[in-house]
Amino acid sequence: MQRVVIAGGHGQIALHLTRILHARGISAVGLIRNPDHADDVREAGGEPVVADLESAAVEEIASVLRGADAAVFAAGAGPGSGVARKETVDHAASVLMADAAESAGVRRFIQISSFGAGEPIPDGMDEVFAAYLRAKSAAEADLVRRDLDWTIVRPGRLTNNPATGLVRLEEPTMPKGDVTREDVAAVIAALLPAAGTAHTVLLLTEGDTAVSDAVARVNH
Repeated sequence: MQRVVIAGGHGQIALHLTRILHARGISAVGLIRNPDHADDVREAGGEPVVADLESAAVEEIASVLRGADAAVFAAGAGPGSGVARKETVDHAASVLMADAAESAGVRRFIQISSFGAGEPIPDGMDEVFAAYLRAKSAAEADLVRRDLDWTIVRPGRLTNNPATGLVRLEEPTMPKGDVTREDVAAVIAALLPAAGTAHTVLLLTEGDTAVSDAVARVNH
């Protein structure tokens, strides 16, 4: 694993992942929409590339991916956004990234999804959060149909607490729980070279198993 391209490169999980990869001598390329975020990506040890996944053509993203070992979809519209941007970022941008990966010949693809994706939407759920889960579910459904070495990770409720290094990582189903963004990044970094996790959906919360051991258990 020499070069990884991360969609949503300025997100908190993406920046944590960039730091981890940089420390391991792996080149991390962060796709960012806002040029003002470039210095934050550089500070984390990554290479920023300005590309708006809501408007870019497939070939524009494929040109960045070409020669990479893996793609990570870590983009999201964020908690302050409305229903429309859940669709354009959490779903459509993931489709674009996967199209670009196929075009560029990058087989390894990790998608950061969410607990609740791929499941029925409960009655009475907040409209925006329901739209978010529908978008994540649609992105997952698109990815699993593709001839890529995909792994889908559904983290629980994200926190900004310091990393614990201890997680619970299992195929569905398991109880809901919290997980730190830094621990999510550590799990993604460990999953990237774990070829035996291809074509697997994994749920992730805090737990009592070291990240490396948790990934080893699901790396069939």
